[in-house]
Amino acid sequence: MLMIRFQRIGRTNDPAFRIVVLEKERAAKAGSIVELLGTYNPRSKALTLNEEHVKEWIAKGAQPTDSIHNLLINKGVITGKKVNALPRRTPITSVEKDATINVVVEAEPEPAPVAQ
Repeated sequence: MLMIRFQRIGRTNDPAFRIVVLEKERAAKAGSIVELLGTYNPRSKALTLNEEHVKEWIAKGAQPTDSIHNLLINKGVITGKKVNALPRRTPITSVEKDATINVVVEAEPEPAPVAQ
């Protein structure tokens, strides 16, 4: 499966990213990309993007990551709702907490009889 994702190219404390197409299983830093689609600098919000190629890859079945998806919506390349890239953790309810406590209490082993 192909993914459209960021590849970090910036220095320490100075992030800059390439927008690339690569296999999902490959690490972004591996360097074996299928195609370079553009660049993004989060500090200056500068975005250069080949919009036609992005649309072609999405039509071929490449899946953008959540951050890329939101960036493409802001740029107007694709339409739709934004995706929450960093979902919030749901707090543990009292029912779930009681269930975990009961499991722990039941799992305690009984003391072994002492031989006399």
